[in-house]
Amino acid sequence: MPELDRDGEVFVLRLDADDENRFHPDWLAAVESALDEVEAATGPRALVTAGGGKFWSTGLDLDWLLSHGDQYAAYLDRVHVLLARTLASPVVTVAALNGHTFAAGAMWALAHDARVMRADRGFFCLPEVDLDLPFQRGMSDLIRARLAPQTAHELMTFGRRYGGAQALAAGIVQAVADAEELTAAAVELARPLAAKSKPVRAEIKEALYAEALASLRTPTVA
Repeated sequence: MPELDRDGEVFVLRLDADDENRFHPDWLAAVESALDEVEAATGPRALVTAGGGKFWSTGLDLDWLLSHGDQYAAYLDRVHVLLARTLASPVVTVAALNGHTFAAGAMWALAHDARVMRADRGFFCLPEVDLDLPFQRGMSDLIRARLAPQTAHELMTFGRRYGGAQALAAGIVQAVADAEELTAAAVELARPLAAKSKPVRAEIKEALYAEALASLRTPTVA
């Protein structure tokens, strides 16, 4: 399960190093609890979300979803709440993308304020077109709000895989780093911004991303 550490002003949410960090309900609960703790803290603070293995996150737990079809709408709503909560958070957030970042995992990364990606391995990808899965409206609005139109088009309709250098050139990530330096690079990006984690940031982001947030907060129809 994800675990939360602290390095001065910067909280580090360490995702599981041994699996794909799919959004199983128990995994979501651990992330939600960590976000509660970070948001409740006082003073300057920032959050780095760091993986440790081959994957950062591959998003929806389709195996769990297929065996719990009666919970489809509630599950998607819970994922949408996580995306909206991260996007609108007053806390500065940086995703340290150590490995493959796919599908709803990639969307969660986009909901962070900034991203640092491993330079030599791992892909950022939205493979829904190859999986015959449509995007929910809130997910589409989030992607369009956070990426340049051509990049969003290639990710969503081609399922293009971006390595670190390509993701940096396309504006998907703000920096790249070697594997050994990745989390430290994300922490150092976040640290000088920690003092900006205050309520007015949430107000600004609510206005900036009003369309995407409204879509993500609209209940799913099963």
